Amino acid sequence: MTTEGKLTAEEIDEAHRVLSKVVTHTPLAYDDYLSKKYRANVYLKREDMQRVRSFKIRGAYYNIIKAEKEKLNNGVVAASAGNHAQGVADTCHNLKIQATIFMPVITPNQKVEAVKRFGGQYVTVILVGDTFDEAQSAAFEYTEKHNMFFVAPFDDRRTMAGQGTVAVEVFEDAVEQNINVDYLIASVGGGGLIGGLSTYSKKVSPQTTVVGVEPETAQSMKAAFQAQKPTTVENIDHFVDGAAVARVSQFTYNQAQQYVDKLLAIPEGKVAQAVLDLYTYEAIVAEPAGAMPIASLDFMASDIVGKNVVLVVSGGNNDIGRMQEMEQKALMYKGRQQFYLVEFPQRPGALRQFVNDVLGPNDDITRFEYTKKINSETGSVMVGILLDPVTKVDDLTARLAAFFPKYINLQENTVLFNMLV
Repeated sequence: MTTEGKLTAEEIDEAHRVLSKVVTHTPLAYDDYLSKKYRANVYLKREDMQRVRSFKIRGAYYNIIKAEKEKLNNGVVAASAGNHAQGVADTCHNLKIQATIFMPVITPNQKVEAVKRFGGQYVTVILVGDTFDEAQSAAFEYTEKHNMFFVAPFDDRRTMAGQGTVAVEVFEDAVEQNINVDYLIASVGGGGLIGGLSTYSKKVSPQTTVVGVEPETAQSMKAAFQAQKPTTVENIDHFVDGAAVARVSQFTYNQAQQYVDKLLAIPEGKVAQAVLDLYTYEAIVAEPAGAMPIASLDFMASDIVGKNVVLVVSGGNNDIGRMQEMEQKALMYKGRQQFYLVEFPQRPGALRQFVNDVLGPNDDITRFEYTKKINSETGSVMVGILLDPVTKVDDLTARLAAFFPKYINLQENTVLFNMLV
């Protein structure tokens, strides 16, 4: 990996000259729905429209094409939660280079199958570990053992230079469309994209405010900013799998610390709602990491009124099987979906009393499962309630407390929630 010294805008320009013949110049599209909603001029940089449906092809291809040929003789190795793997797979298929790609076991199947499809006979996928960092550790060991070339997903100046070419296209199109970009907002995982974007942005448009958005449960760049060095974040959540990185690198931290103006943390439920809204209102399929910049607008609403805002939709590799999970997370974030554990009386009419005394007239029971019978008089029940939009959660819990004072709110107990829900 090459990380000495800071990346320059000139290096990103050079990467753009190479990649302009290889990658898709994706649209910078005015978004009427979001513009009206936030009273701003909102533009989407549609990296979900790349051949591999994410920006990662840029860094992967540029890193491999610029590598010394003798280093590629034994093939390449990569570690990825999905999108970087697809970029490496597509590149290796086109260049006829063998690749071994390590992915976390929990990677959505849609991404695993896409890697195999793009790579074909040139790619071997190895699933290992529960996190990106565990998969990367295994990839490092494999690389050293077999004397192969490691294609870093973010901790490499050539990878970052390739990813930074997103900004070259943004500002080329902004000039063509006569747009002065006030805000440039992109997701942060390992820091390669935001590092490249911010570096180029501050060179060609110093007045542009660059904002990086992280999952609330995986704020590795924020942790680095606070500690003034990379630090490992414990117990990260993997819902936003494309940005669930426990530790940024020294190289990406150095770049972001100098050029990124602001970091925002976005709750999972808000990200899920953004994914659903993009699909419902605009027929755009975005993965959680790709939808995070859209989700951030609620937290910047007062700042962006009347401004020109560019959001990087970094990827569209979303597994349709996750949509039910996203709907549930969005409803929970808005307070409409609630889950409780109660000890239910074992007598006739108890359920009717619960419905009459606890639920509002338009609330609905979505889950009702006995988990264990305590004795002949009571049984533990996990109950899911979908609240009517006018029902207040506090009113519901007050009625629930009157029905059974020792209820457990599962949203407040992660272990029980994951086990039961």
